[in-house]
Amino acid sequence: MEGGPEAASKQEFTEFWKRATSSPYIMRLALSAGIGGLLFGYDTGVISGALLYIREDFVEVDKKLWLQEVIVSMAVAGAIIGAALGGWMNDMLGRKTSILGADIVFFLGAIVMAIAPAPWVLVVGRILVGFGVGIASMTSPLYISEASPAAIRGALVCINGLLITFGQFLSYLINLAFTKTPGTWRWMLGVAGLPAVVQFVLMLTLPESPRWLYNQGKENESRKILEKIYRADEIEGEIKAMREAVEQEKQEEGLIGQTLGEKMKAAFSNVAVRRGLYAGVTAQVAQQFVGINTVMYYSPTIVQFAGIASKSTALALSLVTSGLNAVGSILSMLCIDKYGRRKLMLLSLIAIIICLLTLTGVFYQAATTAPPIDNVDTLSFGANATCQAYLDAPNVSSWNCMKCLKAECAFCASTGGNHLPGACLAETKEVRAVCGEQKRVWFSDGCPSKIGVLAVIVLGLYILAYSPGMGSVPWVLNSEIYPLRFRGIGGGIAAVSNWCANLIVSLTFLSLIHALGAAGTFLLFAGFSTIGLIAIYLLVPETKGLQFEEVEKLLQKGFNPCDCTNPKIDEEKASTSK
Repeated sequence: MEGGPEAASKQEFTEFWKRATSSPYIMRLALSAGIGGLLFGYDTGVISGALLYIREDFVEVDKKLWLQEVIVSMAVAGAIIGAALGGWMNDMLGRKTSILGADIVFFLGAIVMAIAPAPWVLVVGRILVGFGVGIASMTSPLYISEASPAAIRGALVCINGLLITFGQFLSYLINLAFTKTPGTWRWMLGVAGLPAVVQFVLMLTLPESPRWLYNQGKENESRKILEKIYRADEIEGEIKAMREAVEQEKQEEGLIGQTLGEKMKAAFSNVAVRRGLYAGVTAQVAQQFVGINTVMYYSPTIVQFAGIASKSTALALSLVTSGLNAVGSILSMLCIDKYGRRKLMLLSLIAIIICLLTLTGVFYQAATTAPPIDNVDTLSFGANATCQAYLDAPNVSSWNCMKCLKAECAFCASTGGNHLPGACLAETKEVRAVCGEQKRVWFSDGCPSKIGVLAVIVLGLYILAYSPGMGSVPWVLNSEIYPLRFRGIGGGIAAVSNWCANLIVSLTFLSLIHALGAAGTFLLFAGFSTIGLIAIYLLVPETKGLQFEEVEKLLQKGFNPCDCTNPKIDEEKASTSK
């Protein structure tokens, strides 16, 4: 009954497996280009574990929250630049060349990070890696889409999304593998260069996008590539479609101009494009302000906030959260065409808000029930080892572990158990070593808590709530909500908005934790998620089953959030009744 493109339906997956087995070249192409998604996922995941050990090697990083945030978020800043320039590179140099360039920059960034002698060098490496990620994040799906048979295009493009989540999962495995290795974080960050090398070598053996070649007037080269991908009876139809598309683009360029300024002016003067941007940018910004990348970038740190001090344990539990993210991506592929884009995002946000409010309660309970400070035990370490703020406090009887940590000191748990009164000590390597020599556990990020495991469980539920809806749908929505002639500009604006929101969240998370506490920070994200829920309800229409032209007509007419019916189905019902 419904027309329009399907992202990855059952029929498409059946056709996908038929094509993949009969023509392995197609899978080789999609997997090779999809490594760009793996680079994206690996970079977002690996820094979370590496940061725990970077803080040990560089005292200034451990003492300065803003420096930790800069190290994490500079990759996002680089990605903003990469995404902004990626469109120009794709048009001028081609999809394949852009991917090769992204691999080179990413590899150089990984090497710079691995050998960084100082934090500022590490920041430079993060910017280079981010630049490569920004280019790859928009080029890999485009290359796969343009070089895939139409019948299985959705399933092949989904490979890129799956590899993003697999890259995150792989990053936690690598982090866990190097926890006991000398150089820890240097290996974690340096290994990121290997997938870039692999993709570079594989891409050298693959062709340029046939669509880009045809657009450059290289019809014969384009045809030779199509002969490897398409069945014999499909080639002429695809050539005809490309010819018509190229002719239409040239006509539209004549109407709206060719310079970026002319295209931007034409886009914002078009009511359908403006309404599309309201919806697309809202979805992309909301995707970040639910706090997801604080979980992906800082998940081991968050686990430590929950009172689990062991770095290896924190990394292992983070591995579970990234695995759930991959599961959620598969659920999205199965549900997006069945339930629709709008409904999936709204349901996802409701579940996210519930999880964030639950996390607020868990962390608040953990803070209020933190173990008290034993005055005798604390002073037994000596004045030089005792927390200075504790020594200066007029009423130390009210101090507990959480108050000790807020004073930028550390808690040395009692030998009788983590939940008994312990010592509040200066946070230095020397004092930490003394605490360890007594077979006691050192807490500097979070306090020991009996409900710490509950926080990890709710984090897992949060990932499952996020991934199928807000994790995937905003990207799908932005690929279909803009009129064809403005799709590049609209998608680019939305992508840059996403990375900018990502930068704001990742750059402020640790400062928010320090100022508001973990409970207050998650409550703040719950508030942002509620605003996102209202904005998406009011601004985002349902595009499920609609042709691109029908989406444009819907936006031109105006969207009524109270009308949940599908205009495509309504038209067909009216026609049938007549």
